[in-house]
Amino acid sequence: MSDNQDDLEAMKARVAEMEAEAAKLREMQETLEKEGQELKEDKEDVDARSIYVGNVDYDSTPEEIQAHFQSCGTINRVTILLDKYTGLPKGYAYVEFAEPEFVANALVLNESLFRGRNLKVVPKRTNVPGMSARGRGRGRGRGRGFPPRGYRGGFRGRARGYNPY
Repeated sequence: MSDNQDDLEAMKARVAEMEAEAAKLREMQETLEKEGQELKEDKEDVDARSIYVGNVDYDSTPEEIQAHFQSCGTINRVTILLDKYTGLPKGYAYVEFAEPEFVANALVLNESLFRGRNLKVVPKRTNVPGMSARGRGRGRGRGRGFPPRGYRGGFRGRARGYNPY
């Protein structure tokens, strides 16, 4: 009888331990969600202070781009995006300013000449998850009126001649 009681006590202890762990996990989840919200707000704030610079010369450096946009205001960061497979520049960059007001100053430099190329300068947009380039969200196939690809239809007429397969 005492064996059963010992097992019962051990099980109760394990259940209490698991409940305490579950409470800790809930608490951690709440803090992560809070931090995620703050991070999302920070990202939107950074995007509001940033510009997209297109048609950037492939040999240009962040320092050169910073010098080009220095007259607009204080620059926090210049990011030239690279192709992840080749490691070569993609031909565009992002410039993050200290204040959102400086973005308007930078837009004046749209179509300005930099290393023999006309730059395209527009405010950086915030990506919305799930939106495609056309802005309609993810599609579901080929639209209405088309049968699913794997379906050929039912009856295809009477077989002419013998064909076992």
